[in-house]
Amino acid sequence: MPYINVKVAGKLDKSQKEQIARQFSETLEKVAGKPQSTVYIVFDEVERENWAKGGQLLA
Repeated sequence: MPYINVKVAGKLDKSQKEQIARQFSETLEKVAGKPQSTVYIVFDEVERENWAKGGQLLA
């Protein structure tokens, strides 16, 4: 049972999430032989003010 956790700064719309989920699932099937029906994907959308890079907040 593959589990993928996608963390992004900001929001994704439903269409973007569907496309990402489809492509990640297809890749796991092609590369690792894991059936798409066993792939779990969770999207964590984190407010940009809660992310920092190089000592600086993104927002």
